[in-house]
Amino acid sequence: MAELDGVWDVKRTGGALPPMLGVRKQISGASGETKLGPLPGASFDVVGLSLRYRAPFAGFVDVLERDEEGYRGRATFCGREFGDFELERIKTGGEMASEQLKEQLVKHIDEAYAMEQNVLRMLDGMIGTTEDSEIKNELREHKLETERHAERMQQRLEAHSATPSMVREAGGIAGALLKSVLDLTRGEKAGRNARDGYATEHLEIASYQLLERIAQRAGDEETAEAARENRRDEEAMAKKLDAHWDKFAELSLKEEGVPVRA
Repeated sequence: MAELDGVWDVKRTGGALPPMLGVRKQISGASGETKLGPLPGASFDVVGLSLRYRAPFAGFVDVLERDEEGYRGRATFCGREFGDFELERIKTGGEMASEQLKEQLVKHIDEAYAMEQNVLRMLDGMIGTTEDSEIKNELREHKLETERHAERMQQRLEAHSATPSMVREAGGIAGALLKSVLDLTRGEKAGRNARDGYATEHLEIASYQLLERIAQRAGDEETAEAARENRRDEEAMAKKLDAHWDKFAELSLKEEGVPVRA
């Protein structure tokens, strides 16, 4: 696809040009035409960023320059400028759908990054209130994994020329975290930590399942793979928690002063 290929709205910005309402330029490869509604168009050849009109409009040339939104143009006749205009590309349905899909992908990456930042805070609280050395070590290892997860999501944001918003809360994760922080001031920390940690792991797994599939639909396999890598770690951590429920129950009762049978 050539740089200027597509359909462009023309907007007069100055000079002796007439009102340009409804005027469009349709360009494909080395040729195109300027049209007003259903009327016959004025054909031109594309030479670089110049549009050189054919007979009966020979001598007219539109000279284009790139700008942030599209192109600025100078209308000339025999080398003399007589008007200025702007070109704005008209997006097709497919292009608009592709942009919307990318916006959704970036939104989900951003939410995953915010989620991992929240989980890091949650892990700090759990590490600080866990006395069992085996469980504390596993939490510390998972914190290192979580830092890598956040870094992967930040890299994927940067790949899409985006930065973490840090204003989005990752849905149910935020509520779970708030509850876990409040629980730190109460008794039975082992049981509550295990419960909230287990729930959080599964919310993360679900989030990465969704992100992977949205990334695949957007054609972003690197983000899909990053989501898979993060999800594998979350699934492994959930299994570790699953293996400790007897210990969590015992520690929880012990914290409350409830005798536990041998």
